[in-house]
Amino acid sequence: MTTELKQERPVGKIIVITSGKGGVGKTTTSAAIGAGLAKRGHKTVVIDFDVGLRNLDMIMGCERRVVFDFINVIQGEAKLKQALIKDRRLETLCVLPTSQTRDKDALTKEGVEAVLAELREEFDYIICDSPAGIEKGAQLAMYFADEAVVVTNPEVSSVRDSDRVLGLLASKTKRAEEEGAEPIKAQVLLTRYDAQRIAKGEMMTVEDVLEILAVPLLGIIPESPAVLRASNVGVPIVLDAPSNAGSAYEDAVARLMGEDVALRLDPDRRPGLMRRLFGRTA
Repeated sequence: MTTELKQERPVGKIIVITSGKGGVGKTTTSAAIGAGLAKRGHKTVVIDFDVGLRNLDMIMGCERRVVFDFINVIQGEAKLKQALIKDRRLETLCVLPTSQTRDKDALTKEGVEAVLAELREEFDYIICDSPAGIEKGAQLAMYFADEAVVVTNPEVSSVRDSDRVLGLLASKTKRAEEEGAEPIKAQVLLTRYDAQRIAKGEMMTVEDVLEILAVPLLGIIPESPAVLRASNVGVPIVLDAPSNAGSAYEDAVARLMGEDVALRLDPDRRPGLMRRLFGRTA
């Protein structure tokens, strides 16, 4: 008589999409990365932490399907399954919207922890779309994270705010507080990249950004009207018509999963930079 060993499913990975500054593309990035992971067959949920100013449901094209939300679940007014919205394009993708009428005090550490623990049991990836700033909502979005994608534009104010967020990831999260725990793996995603403006000295170079932030580069997303178009029609850009920005997000998802994907852009035209970032010439 043989006994079959039941293989336990690994718990889901929590990835926070964060940045201190507003308007850098966090929600667009959350939607793109979430959809990109789901396209690859990974069961993925994207959570909106921006209580009172929710936009994720619009970017994902499910705003008319919101009945219950993240706060309803935390406060025991609805079950998690009632609040999750299944994407109609990808069966492996769900959205957990947040409330438009509550304030950020409705988020509690205990409530967030309980919801994330339940999601870990069902999903491979939990993407936390952080609000702008470094207040309660943003800190709770990052507190339980395993990995972080820090979204920044090649502008001084954006990079400075991202540097502050990296400091919080290293000091104000669960992993930072637990003795012996591995630190959160943080990577930077450079958005709204414009080669012409950089050449004119109107924006920082990639090398300058990385020198300040001192974390690995996940990808470079070019400035593109396709990003706004996709947002306006409620489609994550990786599911919209082919575009340079969409391809750049697809590559970022591949790197997030550990794949060896060279950058499509060499913005500074310095092969040495690419070797230093990825250990080879792009």
